[in-house]
Amino acid sequence: MSDLMPLLFVGHGSPMNIIQQNDFTESLRKAGTALPKPRLILCVSAHWVTDGTFVTGAAKPKQIYDFYGFPDDLYDVIYDPAGSPKDAEYITRLGKNIPVSPDDHWGIDHGTWAVLHQLYPGHDIPVIQLSVDGNKDEAEHFQLASFLRPLRSEGVLIIGSGNIVHNLRLISWHQFGEEPFPWARKFDEQVTDALARKDDDLLINFDSRDRDMGFHAVPTNEHYLPLLSIAALRGKVENVEYIHEGFQHRSVSMRSFIVR
Repeated sequence: MSDLMPLLFVGHGSPMNIIQQNDFTESLRKAGTALPKPRLILCVSAHWVTDGTFVTGAAKPKQIYDFYGFPDDLYDVIYDPAGSPKDAEYITRLGKNIPVSPDDHWGIDHGTWAVLHQLYPGHDIPVIQLSVDGNKDEAEHFQLASFLRPLRSEGVLIIGSGNIVHNLRLISWHQFGEEPFPWARKFDEQVTDALARKDDDLLINFDSRDRDMGFHAVPTNEHYLPLLSIAALRGKVENVEYIHEGFQHRSVSMRSFIVR
């Protein structure tokens, strides 16, 4: 058995998944019981985009309700794990030539806690977040993530929380389980194929085959970049195990997987 902690990518989708019971949320609950319990969770969330790279350093990170116009029940959900200043400081040193700074003001946004609410509902595992550097392109982001590799042998579960396909401009809010747009399905299949073949170049240059499809699937890259973090940390002989496949609202891929 490998001593490395698995990796997890979660297509987190709408905040409504926090309070809904559906196939996606059930898949997260099942994954939480199947994964080894980590000593620490580090989440790369699409909802923390910064100028530079930061890691949350607070001992008790605040819970951030970074969504608006949703039912009141969502704002009543409490997820309040401890942080880990010691681990945050260690991660800033892991970067070596990559500047990583601690941040005591940000907390855990819904890209993290909405997932962990289903995955580890006991909120008894310390949680820290790593930001997405908005100044880096896909190739730079892929290269940057590799500095996190030692954490996998130190009991840390690294999660990428985003979406492979994420187009809010074309979202169909009233069509929850309908068939995805053809371009959305095609792009999702392209990524699945690239993961199967370990074709990191295609993951990075996601629009190289069809620029229009890539533009529609990834109109902005903050939800796609966490996928690249997980791909960068994948070992040569590790496999991808899908825990959920499908779409919500036609333009959001909920594809989620474990790497081990």
